[in-house]
Amino acid sequence: MQVIEQLKTMSGERFLAIYRSLEQDGFGPLDGEVAKVLKFRPQAIRKLPMDQRARRAKLILERKSQADLAYELFGSYLMRSCKELVTGFLDGTGVEHEDGMIENVDMAKPAKDKIAGTIADLDKQFPPEDVTLYLSLCAEQWPGVPELDTLWKMR
Repeated sequence: MQVIEQLKTMSGERFLAIYRSLEQDGFGPLDGEVAKVLKFRPQAIRKLPMDQRARRAKLILERKSQADLAYELFGSYLMRSCKELVTGFLDGTGVEHEDGMIENVDMAKPAKDKIAGTIADLDKQFPPEDVTLYLSLCAEQWPGVPELDTLWKMR
């Protein structure tokens, strides 16, 4: 699970920044899950500082059974904050998409010979930690494209 491995190496500050970027109306993206674990009513979770909620959310996600939730969280962050990174990768590797959304992931795979060059270009345009995070999602999304996993592990 590349996404979980990426999460485990991520600093608390970086996770907090991602968590805060997805905040809506005072709620973090996983505050419902955090409230369940802490046995809080959903509204009461807002009384805790965001950094405490984010720390607890990170612990919840680090369980292997929460890889799908981590994937969704990071995908949401990237689409909201770094959409040009996502579309740049998809365009650069020839993956058909509609504004960053892929209709059939199994059929639309990145061209293996374009991956390394596209990642090198993205590294020049975007923060490396965002490129690495996206690469971990790609490696998980397309396990049949080993070049993605290899590049991700090299970072």
